[in-house]
Amino acid sequence: MGKLSHIDERNRPTMVDVSDKTATDREAHARTIIDLPAEVVAVLDGDEITTKKGPVFSTAVIAGVMAAKKTHELIPFCHPLGLENCQITIEVDDHRAIIDCRCKVHHKTGVEMEALTGASVAALTVYDMCKAMSHDIVISETRLMSKTGGKRDFERVD
Repeated sequence: MGKLSHIDERNRPTMVDVSDKTATDREAHARTIIDLPAEVVAVLDGDEITTKKGPVFSTAVIAGVMAAKKTHELIPFCHPLGLENCQITIEVDDHRAIIDCRCKVHHKTGVEMEALTGASVAALTVYDMCKAMSHDIVISETRLMSKTGGKRDFERVD
C-alpha cells in the first residue's frame, strides 16, 4: 500500500501541498441514486414534485450547487476552488431519482469532492422536502462516474 496523501511523515493528518502542481482543466461527474416510494412518485407532475416546501428538484439543484461551491468548508483538507461550472440534473426513472453533478475548474487540484458533495446534498434536499410524505426514501448510492485532468483520468465502466 502506498503512502496516503493526507498523512505527513509523523503520521498526522495534513493538507496536501499543491504549490508545485500545474493548473490544468479538471472535470468530475458524480451520481447519486434515490429510491422513491410510491406515495412520492404519485405526486410527480411531469419532471417536478411540488410540496408545501416548494418545488423539490429545483430546490435540490440550487442546494447541490451551493454545497459544491462550499465543499472546502465541509471537508477538512479540500482546497478552496473557484468552480467555473457546476451543473446538476435530476431525472426520474420509474421509482428512482438519478442526480448527476458535473463540476469544472482550471486548478492545481481536482473537483471530485465538489461533484460528490453537490450530488449528495441535492439528494439530502430531496429527502428533506419529501419526508412529510414518506420516510421510506432511500439514498442508495453516491459514486464518482468520471474525472479528467491531473495525474490520471477515471471513467466508471459498469
